Amino acid sequence: MDFKDEVKQLGIRTNKMIPQIQTEEATKNALIMPFIKLLGFDVFDPFEVNPEFIADIGIKKGEKVDYAIMKDGEPIIIIECKHHLEKLDPHNSQLFRYFHVCKAKFGLLTNGLFYRFYTDLNDVNKMDEKPFFEFNIAEIKDAQIEELKKFHKSYFDVENISNTASDLKYTNELKALITSELRDPSPIFVKHFANQVYQGKLTEKILTQFSELVQRSSNQVLNDAITDRLKTALGTEEANSNDKEIKTTTQPIMAEDKVQTTDEELDAFQIVKAILREKIPSERISPRDTQSYFGILLDDNNRKPICRFHFNTINKYLEVFHKGKDAGEKIQLNSLDEIYGFREKLHQTVANY
Repeated sequence: MDFKDEVKQLGIRTNKMIPQIQTEEATKNALIMPFIKLLGFDVFDPFEVNPEFIADIGIKKGEKVDYAIMKDGEPIIIIECKHHLEKLDPHNSQLFRYFHVCKAKFGLLTNGLFYRFYTDLNDVNKMDEKPFFEFNIAEIKDAQIEELKKFHKSYFDVENISNTASDLKYTNELKALITSELRDPSPIFVKHFANQVYQGKLTEKILTQFSELVQRSSNQVLNDAITDRLKTALGTEEANSNDKEIKTTTQPIMAEDKVQTTDEELDAFQIVKAILREKIPSERISPRDTQSYFGILLDDNNRKPICRFHFNTINKYLEVFHKGKDAGEKIQLNSLDEIYGFREKLHQTVANY
């Protein structure tokens, strides 16, 4: 199993184990130690992973950080752990104090689900307030796995990571800023676009109008991009299906020229995907279109239907399987927004599998 598969497997395992973990110590043992091991370090060798590493702070003696990953007798990464239910924001000051008094170049703050990596980009030997790299292990993306791989024992190089840390930090901040602007455009953002398409004076009334237009246009651009990618993916999947026999418990995949995936089906898929991402990584949610319905499967497995859309008739129906895969329940929909009302049933279906 390669590194990418191991990381994703840990993400799936983390999601399954979290409901059973009650304490911070259990969080360390069940979630964080396996993560350290994943990076290639021996958690049972104190020369590599030193638990309760002493980091005296001024006159305060005996202060301890949860783990220190060691190299040549010196810490290279210090790790502060919290209970998986705790928010990380209030605790970066604690890691900041430890970072200041030891020789580690990197600090990691984690609750076993969210991981935040810090360094000293702004001032030498003074930990930055913001992490340069962070992710949710249960929803980690391929690009993030490639960055995480740099912390693996086999590839660990302080200079190499430091050189990319700055780019990572500003890229993450820019992505957050762009996301914020698309969700709720600021006056500066609105003016930037309004000035390029509107010839008159930008009064307060006009800016209010353009604020709504910019937000609506941004959403349409994003939705179009998602739709195009899904159509491409579905087209590829249908083409590949011609090369192998696919058995289903209900209806077979129809020939590509007989299946038409509509924008409405794709919009409904995005709604269900958003709901399910609260419980499982998006990679485990797979679309499967047939001539009679648009299905959503767990792990691309025909024996694990999550729901189906029956949009090919006058009345539109959502079919859910919260009572088992052989007990589908059809519910008429008046609008796609009504799908949000079946969150618990969709979550229950996944939990059953």
